[in-house]
Amino acid sequence: METEASPDTLPRLPGTGRPVPEAEPGLVERWRSEGGELVDLLAQVRERFGGVAAFRLGPAPTPTVLVTDPEAVQHVLARHPDRYVKRSHRARLLIGDGVLAATGTAWKQQRRLLQSQFTGTGMRRYEQRIVGAARTTAGRWNGYARTGQTVDVAREMRRFALDAIWRSLTGRPLDDGTEHELAAVAAVAAALPTLPAGATDAEGAVAADLARIDAVARHAIGAARDGAAGPDGPGLLHVLVEAAAERPEYTDRLIRDELVTLLVAGHETTASTLTWLYLLLDRHPAAREQALAAGAEGSAQRRQAIQALVHETLRLYPSAWILPRHATEDDTLAGYAVEAGTDILTCPYLTHRDPGLWPDPERFAPRRFLAPDGRPAHPGAYFPFGIGARACLGLQFALRETTILLEHLLPAHIPAFSSVPTKAAYGITVRPDGPTPATLEAPGA
Repeated sequence: METEASPDTLPRLPGTGRPVPEAEPGLVERWRSEGGELVDLLAQVRERFGGVAAFRLGPAPTPTVLVTDPEAVQHVLARHPDRYVKRSHRARLLIGDGVLAATGTAWKQQRRLLQSQFTGTGMRRYEQRIVGAARTTAGRWNGYARTGQTVDVAREMRRFALDAIWRSLTGRPLDDGTEHELAAVAAVAAALPTLPAGATDAEGAVAADLARIDAVARHAIGAARDGAAGPDGPGLLHVLVEAAAERPEYTDRLIRDELVTLLVAGHETTASTLTWLYLLLDRHPAAREQALAAGAEGSAQRRQAIQALVHETLRLYPSAWILPRHATEDDTLAGYAVEAGTDILTCPYLTHRDPGLWPDPERFAPRRFLAPDGRPAHPGAYFPFGIGARACLGLQFALRETTILLEHLLPAHIPAFSSVPTKAAYGITVRPDGPTPATLEAPGA
């Protein structure tokens, strides 16, 4: 008969803390036999052993430690990023040495260059480009509504988000040819979890898509280098090209990697968030009505209510559902001893669904983000973009583009889905696993 492991029976790890409670092998074996998603195993480990718990998936000398407790999350991601580091990004095949995958000094230099572009003055520079992408999408939806055409909402959200980031990078609206070629970005990102383990075999499996991405990048970099600014003026790509004049590390390859990193981070996550939001509003139509009733068009009250819709969607379906780290030294984490060399998994998806932090956590309740005491105060309880030094650079960009698009679309159109996905796909992002066909109806029709 299997029993749950007790901390008193586990071997003691180096350090001053208690041993991390570890799931028994039988739990992992049952999960394997049932063919569950990794998130299913992590949910069981968290539920049975708490906010800092260990499990083994293979013959590693130390177990993997799952961290969902807010205080422990803040310890790992915000307070001690030097002790808990990123080793390799799951999307490295796609993004190369871009800022998401970079480490050490290279990461610090790359982040410093990009950071100013996504705060304050930088965001004001890109706001009108986002508005342009939103107006283009709104015009397209008006046409769909007139003809009764069925559209895939997820594809429409990807198209908008790609247009917004492309305008910000190049100063040019997204054209049909570029959109077609950049579909390869989403194709590679979706394929990553199932690619062969070997780097050469993995690259070979998606070689054609990578070649399409590289061709688009070469053309865009060449245009920026030639000074060919778009109708909206120079874009972020020009900042990278100009950096190369003084910083030899900004080779064409690194500029390509940064460009693709910004494309991935700037549209895949936003598109997933917007798609989930429309699926949630389909089940909870009153939430849309409440947001629009919060204030007049363009008012701060309506904007705040729409942002609450976005935040609640990100609570349920965070941009990055899992954030891996690696312990570089022995440490005491929330009273538990963690050995150097231990792999750490922080998991916003599970922290955001912890009933001890979020009452009725499976319920879609945007008002959590409007009431003063509606959400936990601890910063480690809500981190859809990460927290600390490696928090997502594009957080403000993502929130602005989702809000701006919804300000344009929510008052005019309600998607009527003919079918909806029945499950989620857990890859780099957590996204609906299936098409989202809908026709567009006018409110009150």
